[in-house]
Amino acid sequence: METKSKIRQPIVTIAGHVDHGKTSILDAIRGSSVVQAEAGGITQKISFTSFPSEALRKACPLIKKYDLNLEIPGFLFIDTPGHAAFTSLRKRGGSLSDLAVLVIDINEGIKPQTAEVLQIMKHNKTPFIIALNKIDKIRGWSRIEEEVKNNIERQPVHAKQEFDEKFYTIVGALNSYGFDSELFYRINDFTKKVALVPCSAKTKEGLAEILMVLCGLSQRFLKERITLGKTAKGIILEMKKEKNMNLIEAILYDGTLSVNDEIAIASFEKPILTKVKAIHEILPLSFKFKSVNCSSAASGIRMQISSKEGVLPGMPFMTYTNETEIAESFKQLGDSIKPDKKGIIIKADSLGSLEAIILMLKEHNIKFVKAGIGSINKSDILSAKANLEIDPIDALVAGFNVEVEEDAKSEGIKIIREDIIYKLIENLQKFREEKASEIEKERLMELANIAKLEILHQYIFRNTSPAIFGVRVAAGKIKSGMELIDGQGESIGRIKHIESEGKSVLEASSGMEVAISIPGANFERKLKDKKYLFSELSERQFKKFKDNKDLLSSDEISVLHDIKAIKQKKNGGWGN
Repeated sequence: METKSKIRQPIVTIAGHVDHGKTSILDAIRGSSVVQAEAGGITQKISFTSFPSEALRKACPLIKKYDLNLEIPGFLFIDTPGHAAFTSLRKRGGSLSDLAVLVIDINEGIKPQTAEVLQIMKHNKTPFIIALNKIDKIRGWSRIEEEVKNNIERQPVHAKQEFDEKFYTIVGALNSYGFDSELFYRINDFTKKVALVPCSAKTKEGLAEILMVLCGLSQRFLKERITLGKTAKGIILEMKKEKNMNLIEAILYDGTLSVNDEIAIASFEKPILTKVKAIHEILPLSFKFKSVNCSSAASGIRMQISSKEGVLPGMPFMTYTNETEIAESFKQLGDSIKPDKKGIIIKADSLGSLEAIILMLKEHNIKFVKAGIGSINKSDILSAKANLEIDPIDALVAGFNVEVEEDAKSEGIKIIREDIIYKLIENLQKFREEKASEIEKERLMELANIAKLEILHQYIFRNTSPAIFGVRVAAGKIKSGMELIDGQGESIGRIKHIESEGKSVLEASSGMEVAISIPGANFERKLKDKKYLFSELSERQFKKFKDNKDLLSSDEISVLHDIKAIKQKKNGGWGN
């Protein structure tokens, strides 16, 4: 007789934009009031809640009403701060979550952090439902029926109309992100549409429906994924200190872990081998832990290990089997964070975040030469500085959800920090594109410069050769050695010297007022009736600038047209 495979608790991540009610929904389901204890009502850390099947049946009477045969042993809920930690919760091959609940305030719609989670879930192919929270704030809304489906239909006309407007706005927005969505009770095929469950953490409307949909999805689509394996596997969330004990908080997502088990923790170098000295398991519907000899997935645990040297948040671990299996299991980690020969420097708050960023960098063909966990430090700046000689476009440090240490002076190095991954990637791309244009323009300007100068007749310092007089750079840039022409195309001479505020300078840019000297020129004879001077350009140089006019400012393009008109007027040339 074949032994029936044991299934574990599905791991469900609650995610979404700050203050849209993630923790409030979870609190309402588990009957606690954690949100009041959090600073400013915003979750400060990742926390997990064990929600056994008995509690599910009690919290969701719909399970019994609709005769749902509950096979799962419950859920392990993970409540994340805002959205950022969602990226940290990754196991080999994708998201740690089996399912996710994305909380959206129906009155506010999709916000930047909501969009972040949508992109990550799409990338990881994480199945999810959407809790449309705060329906109680819709004008005229009242709880008439227990079941949210009936309650929606029985609302006053104006309240129902406002609900529909907000609902379809969100459906349209989700569609733009590539998700087809519908109210959960209108869906026949949950593999094709994202279920939307209207709810209120305040009045508890729709909460039973959220649990029922999660139960149904878990049992219908996740059975193979949540079959309990023989090898214990988990993810380290953070290191804690309690009563002089160093504890590692982690999610055990597969197998059974016992005291005295030897575990391997994946790291940047070779795996860290250590022994489990103690295990504390989260109690059901509580934030308290109890000491246990063994813990089965899925569970939130704290454990003591014999060595924590080199252990960082986001690192995966598993019970030690043999070197070959460990190497194979952790191979993907090494491959995913293997640096390129050249590229930018990246830092993140956890290994999971780092992997998520690297995956997105690869999609946008951005290479990295160094990656690490923790704040941006002096060493990172020096590494980025070395790129100035190799490729200035890579002379930057990108940080996700990290701080910059005091001694890490930028020294002209660009530091881009964000706590939303897609914004970090967007800003990286923008900087690199602007830098590439700047470099290309510099190369273009090495051949010649576009400039228009206004002569300041009140500042004539020397009439005879070399003529020394004041000018305002009306557009472009001037350099020593640049040849100047007047408005009729006649040569005036080359700039030998530029002086700004009593100091010699090599160049002057738009808006600056400087003194210039031109050997061979007599101001009285050549310049006293002139108002503007222009840089001399050959026809070849003109065409080069014209072909690259997207690199020029509007003022520079205007000067280019002026120079063309001067040349045409003088000799009828440059017709193109």
